[in-house]
Amino acid sequence: MELKETLNNMLNRGKFRQPKLPAKDLVKAEETVEDITKKLEVERKSREGIGRFFRHPIAVLTEKPINILIVCVPVALIIFFGGLISMISTYGIQILFTSTIIDDFAVLAILVAIVPLAVLDFKEQRRVKNLEEALPNFFRDVAGMNDSGMTLPNAVHLVANAEYGTLTPHIRKLDNEMSWGVGFVEALGHFGKTIGTRLSDRSIDLIAKASRAGGDTSEVLRAAARDTFEVVNLAQERGNNMLIYVVIVLVSFAVFLFVVAILVSTFLTTMATAGAAASQAGAGAGFIGRIDVAAYKRLFAHAAMLQGFFSGLMAGVMGEGRVVGGLKYSAMMLIIAWVMFRFFV
Repeated sequence: MELKETLNNMLNRGKFRQPKLPAKDLVKAEETVEDITKKLEVERKSREGIGRFFRHPIAVLTEKPINILIVCVPVALIIFFGGLISMISTYGIQILFTSTIIDDFAVLAILVAIVPLAVLDFKEQRRVKNLEEALPNFFRDVAGMNDSGMTLPNAVHLVANAEYGTLTPHIRKLDNEMSWGVGFVEALGHFGKTIGTRLSDRSIDLIAKASRAGGDTSEVLRAAARDTFEVVNLAQERGNNMLIYVVIVLVSFAVFLFVVAILVSTFLTTMATAGAAASQAGAGAGFIGRIDVAAYKRLFAHAAMLQGFFSGLMAGVMGEGRVVGGLKYSAMMLIIAWVMFRFFV
């Protein structure tokens, strides 16, 4: 305080006066500041939005499964409309009604749009499942070490040498941060961000708030372990209970395909032959008209592919509680329906 008062007195007496810059140097300094500000703004834009996408496209596309649609949807639209325009320009507008080639382009476009998302979502859900299943053991082990008299950094350091599957690298990173002097609550917050699951965010937020409030850290860790274990256990139980309904959806689709295949290969073929014979005999008007088997096949193919796609989404909702989780079933059933009608029926 005395030093501050001394400096203020000296400034008031005019002993430390700031030199006045020449106008030329002042303009140059302002230009430098403005240039630095523009560069900082460009750097900020490159770290978010479309600028970040162009700078780190792979990282942006893979950090969340849904982000892959940024590329897949435009590519799918190009495939469909490119094929549509190409076929119409080559064979005319009647190609839409006389050939199934447009259906092939539509199926290919849908698969291009949903298969990468389904694959990435499946991998992400496996990662999340493995992480959340390991969390209760980690919290419980740290609490046990802390009860034995160890400090939290030492407990985390000892636990980091164990094996927790996909959670192990995150635990070792937490141990490194705490060894550098980062506080337990702050390091645990970084730990939760790197995991990035809803269950980890919930548990770590509970531990952090209780630790700041001065509670018993060991008891808080045990409570978090019990909570995460119950959530994981309920999710597994729900999945096991709903598995039968997913199987029912898949079996019903298979039954539909079987019935349609029998209907097309036997009934429609027989009726078309009978109609053609009746027409030649002059009894077509009183018996049956001419049956276009190809049109019926295309109609049934559309019905099968639509049912397969939307049944897959329903299976995802029932089995996992997520529409995106059903895309893998949709892609599988769509391919099966297309192959069946394209090559076998």
